[in-house]
Amino acid sequence: MEKADNHIYPVFNKILKRTDKESLLNQRGIVIWLTGLSGSGKTTIAKGIEEVLHREGFICQVLDGDNIRSGINNNLGFTLEDRLENIRRIAEVSRLFINCGIITINSFISPTEHIRQSAKDIIGANDFVSVYINAPISVCEERDVKGLYKKARAGEIKDFTGVDTVFEPPVDPDIEVHTDNMSVSDSVERIIKHILPLVSMHEK
Repeated sequence: MEKADNHIYPVFNKILKRTDKESLLNQRGIVIWLTGLSGSGKTTIAKGIEEVLHREGFICQVLDGDNIRSGINNNLGFTLEDRLENIRRIAEVSRLFINCGIITINSFISPTEHIRQSAKDIIGANDFVSVYINAPISVCEERDVKGLYKKARAGEIKDFTGVDTVFEPPVDPDIEVHTDNMSVSDSVERIIKHILPLVSMHEK
């Protein structure tokens, strides 16, 4: 059988470059990858980062776990294999955004070092900022805004991270915020201080 890639003819060398688009937008595209347990505050902080950057004149796109799984990844489950494919697709989409100069803010549990490293490999180390949204599982369960931990404990949800599958804390994240003792605004401020120099091409 003839391989499908025999009919693929990339045109990357014939289209406008990333630098052309970054110059137009007056910003540098990067991926800010937020990882942490469900209930740690990832989505709330991602929205906070987007709001601050938007006020500063930057164009951003938030990619969130629930939104992605209701669309492009709605055929995937929560096995380790499906989680890896989930993150692979997200990383490829993120790379398309940053090639357009867009700052991409990703909010995903991404529970293992292997999964997070695979995303970083696809996106590229120079464009990848890892942020650990750190909160103890006891605090996440107390919050349990979506009622997911309760369902997982009752056996209604299988392969739920922190209950019956492992979460491996990042070994060496670029930024770490402890949302059990830091406010949302303080957490966002710490992240913004780190990333502003990375996305600013010059004084805006």
